[in-house]
Amino acid sequence: MFDALTGRLDGIFRKLRSRGKLHPKQIDAALEEMRTALLEADVALEVVEDFLGRVRTRALSEEVMRSLTPAQQVVKVVRDELQATLGGTQVPFQLPSARPAVVMMAGVQGSGKTTACAKLAVHLRSKGRRPLLVAADLWRPAAVEQLRTLGAEIGVEVVSEGRDAVKVVKHALKHASREGHDVVIIDTAGRLHVDEEMMREARRVRDAAKPHHVLMACDAMTGQDAVVQARAFMREVDTTGFILTKLDGDARGGAALSITAVTGRPVFFVGTGERPQDLEPFYPDRMASRILGMGDVLTLIDKAQEVVDAERAAESAGVTAGAWSKRSRRSASAGYAARQRWTASPTPAAATSSSSTASWRRV
Repeated sequence: MFDALTGRLDGIFRKLRSRGKLHPKQIDAALEEMRTALLEADVALEVVEDFLGRVRTRALSEEVMRSLTPAQQVVKVVRDELQATLGGTQVPFQLPSARPAVVMMAGVQGSGKTTACAKLAVHLRSKGRRPLLVAADLWRPAAVEQLRTLGAEIGVEVVSEGRDAVKVVKHALKHASREGHDVVIIDTAGRLHVDEEMMREARRVRDAAKPHHVLMACDAMTGQDAVVQARAFMREVDTTGFILTKLDGDARGGAALSITAVTGRPVFFVGTGERPQDLEPFYPDRMASRILGMGDVLTLIDKAQEVVDAERAAESAGVTAGAWSKRSRRSASAGYAARQRWTASPTPAAATSSSSTASWRRV
């Protein structure tokens, strides 16, 4: 994702860097090209206009225009404002100490909502939690069975007792308290499109569950449609944040750039693959760097560190190094090499868009 946008922005920045000193007309021309590129990436118009307005104000400031390297300063301004548009700083997903803490997952059909429930359960279990999955999507054929299958795959209990979503949720909460589950993740009903019937049921489930978080799974490949859906859920059930699914796809990625700016709610996680463990915290600064072709080295390094930590834990438990997969060792080596390249390179912005995308997908 973002390949086309990254390529377009890289071309714009190359033109700016070739000019030395910059004139306001040249900056305006570059911003107009950025506007076209962002709209073609399916970024919401209001987000594009606000973003470029902030960039223009800073790019035409005396500090930038009188700089010895004005083009590089403009690139930095674009990166800073892009990070702000994506949410600024990373917002950790935190749950209260209540037992159980309740997370309600919303979204339309095809958004990856049910799979996101299972991925979130895996993530929370890795943090020491004992999750329970609740199959309360009683509208979509086989939705309950899908969650049961995913639960069996990841080793997390799934409950779904009753033919009414509210009764299913109430039974699940009692079961969680009785069996010692400290997190309940509720998969709610979706539709092909946002409609009043779906929203009515979502409100009923929210009122019965009293969730600490209402997350919405948004398909990153749907562009501005995801923004329309997010607004509707915000209005009806007061969404607390988002999980962007299918970020490893080949679409334009407008949803990722628009959703926080439009709703004011953070993206907590991104889905980066089909495996249950392919859920990662969302870092606006890293996403901004990736979109601008600066690579996603920090994520790669984090993955490598996880492998190193796991190997150390295994060694202390008496597990031989040979028990670890070749893939894990390749990840560690890749992370080390990436860290060396990052340390050695004075201009990370020079990384190509193709290599940055490849790094993201490999991890």
